[in-house]
Amino acid sequence: MLMTIMLNGSDLTVTRPVSAAWATALAMPRPGHSAFVTVLRPNLPVKPLTLFVNKAPIAGDTHADLTWGAAQAGVAGGVADAVADGVISAEAAEDLLLIAAVWVNPKALDAALVYQNNRAATRQALQAGAEGTPKLADVLAARHAPANPFFTPA
Repeated sequence: MLMTIMLNGSDLTVTRPVSAAWATALAMPRPGHSAFVTVLRPNLPVKPLTLFVNKAPIAGDTHADLTWGAAQAGVAGGVADAVADGVISAEAAEDLLLIAAVWVNPKALDAALVYQNNRAATRQALQAGAEGTPKLADVLAARHAPANPFFTPA
């Protein structure tokens, strides 16, 4: 069974850690953010079951199409690639739950690029998780010079 939720008085007890996040995201959508099960095509969810959660509020029709279309398809493809490549075993694929928190730039216009980037990023993230990377030594070595595309300390 993928998720078992038992109601115990007024408390909700979830038997698996990710199950609580799944149940909360599905039951409590926020304006501009709609969590849903990632599909390879309608009525064919990817396995492991993957919850798609958009990080950027939907900013118009094009952004919606890119987020729920190209990005979602990319995530589905990346998860399926990880299973096909043995990063996730077929047995584990039947039992795992994944959550993909995905940001699509509201200014994006290229559906093929959004799809390709999300497929590759999903596959790479699952590979990193399977390998336990980054290693703690790498994290500690980089701690004095954190940087990202939006900020680099002087």
